[in-house]
Amino acid sequence: MCDDEEASPVGASQPKKPCRMNYEAKALIGKILTSRPGGEHIMQEYGKTKSLTDATRRQMINILAAEMTETHGTSPPKNVRVMYAQGIVALFPYLEDPFSQHGYEHYYDPESGSGYLAWRLKTIQRKSSEERGGSVSRSPKVGGPSHGRQPFISDKVQSDDDVEAAIAVLRHSADEDTIREKMKTTFIYRQAMVNDESKAADVFLVFPRFLDTPGLIEQDFRLLFGEATANKFLERWPTTFRARVIKESHGLVPTTELLDLMRNAESTAEVENGWDSDMSAILLLLHLLPPSAQGRKRPGKISASQAVDHLIRFQKAGTSVQQHLDNITQSSQPYLLAQGSTRSSIHSYFIVIDKHALPCKATGSVGAFDELIKAHYVFGTSYSSSLSSFFTFVQTTIYNIDIGETKETPRIAELRARMLH
Repeated sequence: MCDDEEASPVGASQPKKPCRMNYEAKALIGKILTSRPGGEHIMQEYGKTKSLTDATRRQMINILAAEMTETHGTSPPKNVRVMYAQGIVALFPYLEDPFSQHGYEHYYDPESGSGYLAWRLKTIQRKSSEERGGSVSRSPKVGGPSHGRQPFISDKVQSDDDVEAAIAVLRHSADEDTIREKMKTTFIYRQAMVNDESKAADVFLVFPRFLDTPGLIEQDFRLLFGEATANKFLERWPTTFRARVIKESHGLVPTTELLDLMRNAESTAEVENGWDSDMSAILLLLHLLPPSAQGRKRPGKISASQAVDHLIRFQKAGTSVQQHLDNITQSSQPYLLAQGSTRSSIHSYFIVIDKHALPCKATGSVGAFDELIKAHYVFGTSYSSSLSSFFTFVQTTIYNIDIGETKETPRIAELRARMLH
């Protein structure tokens, strides 16, 4: 602590060190946090509690490490790392360790190279190295749904007791308003959970209301990104992108599947065979951005028509959804399950993820697709490798998420240039 009048901690074996507040470092950290999304929430939590929860501390470290690597590269000099650590405890003096030599070593220790900042930098360096080496273990590497981010909201921080009480209510309540309120209360906890690989698989055990309450994915996405981003696809796809996708598809090499999709997408009457007009237009975008080859160690390139099964599957009305889940034999990324009398007459949509079926609130194909995209972010799930270019285009070009931070193929940039000029 930088308080000359405060006594040494009880049991301390050394006298309290003199105040070494680094004003330049303090100003730097303050500037970063006040200018970055989520930073104000961190400042507010500290102001109220004189502490940071584990989740908030992780968010702070992510923000600072991102700024550090953007400014100084993925291997910042030691003096820069020290300055950031000094700045943290100068700005937040109650976070200083009174038993260490300088008080900031738990954030960065120049002697051992350890600390929260050091660990985060090592993660960034590892991911950067994997990207340069061509590893495709996650898609995309930077940006996208599996990229940890700051929530848009800055509500008051809930105590552990509040979160546990809300989770207990959620397990038994059938009142939709109560469910939505308690899901909002537990949002920060849930985001920390889905971004922790050791806990992510249990999200539906802890929050089973996802399995029977439509609209919760939408609520979490709005808490994560805000209203403007949440509305973009439903606002922009029908008015701008749908017609341009159909126009661009006329330049593709015609196949039977492509011609059927084009006919259905342009139809103003009820479609007799195949998907409805709206879903057909979405599938045309998949033909414009088909799967790419997965490299020498992976199976060869599949066609856009084959990739459709990774996006949406049809189930005859009256068939058990559980039967579909029981028949899943291998893991896959989230996809839509469409129930109806025919592909062009769908009554309900589900998002299938980890052998669970989450009911969509939307009853139309455009709204259901919007929910599928959002589910990737709410649950921190990477895109199917077969749909990576397709989803990345929608993410950056329509939702405007992680622009400039997401790896894009030249084809994505080319198609965007055509559609936006």
